Amino acid sequence: MSDPRRWLLVLGASSGIGAGCARAFAEAGYGILGVHLDRRNTRPAVEALESDLRKAGAEVCFFNGNAADDAWRSATVEAIRTHLRATGGRVDVLVHSLAFGSLGPLVGADAARAVRRSQWEMTLDVMASSLAFWTRDLVHAGLLGLGGRVFALTSQGTDHAWPSYGPVSAAKAVLDALVRQLALELAPLGITVNAVQPGVTDTPALRRIPGWEMLVEQALRRNPHGRLTTPEDVGRCLVDLSRPGTSWMTGNRIRVDGGEDVCG
Repeated sequence: MSDPRRWLLVLGASSGIGAGCARAFAEAGYGILGVHLDRRNTRPAVEALESDLRKAGAEVCFFNGNAADDAWRSATVEAIRTHLRATGGRVDVLVHSLAFGSLGPLVGADAARAVRRSQWEMTLDVMASSLAFWTRDLVHAGLLGLGGRVFALTSQGTDHAWPSYGPVSAAKAVLDALVRQLALELAPLGITVNAVQPGVTDTPALRRIPGWEMLVEQALRRNPHGRLTTPEDVGRCLVDLSRPGTSWMTGNRIRVDGGEDVCG
């Protein structure tokens, strides 16, 4: 059974690495709070995940909505505070795994196909800025404090240029900057903030990238383990990085890729 005082909050919980983290922390005895944006056709996957988490003994509470909407975020943080008040629980770990953004050329041969300003701004808002706002609101609500861990999922796209990846690459670079700033500001509160860079992982988000098959082929050639990173690899690692002995590790970008990036 999960400890009613220990909770993981996953932003982007319904699939991919977010779901892998939810499963790993449930197995480690955490209650699971999940934020996701799913419509009718993807609802069965969310229900299957919730069922798996409960079978692992975890208490589960999911919220379906737009994590980048200010009013919805504020209402959801209040709902989380109400939900945890009865047990004296708090958010011990926040995982930011939002992977909703626009893909396309910044210039391109055809101006009509280039990324629009609204798409650019939405991508940065969802995939980067939301980390700062969720962290701020959780701290101010008294839900995230001494010993807390914040992890933001980034990618190799922070350092590399891929066709049509420009808006997401920019968002990941902003995410790195936010991790450094939050690490500075939250150190006096005993909260650590780190970015986590998985290797290429076969997720729904990866398969939306034009040419994703090439990324998989390259990763399989480079990774010394001869396989792709899995959501479970990342989730299990974050469980260990959430233990008390990592309290002096903050403001970093941590590779969880089996050596893939250094073999490039």
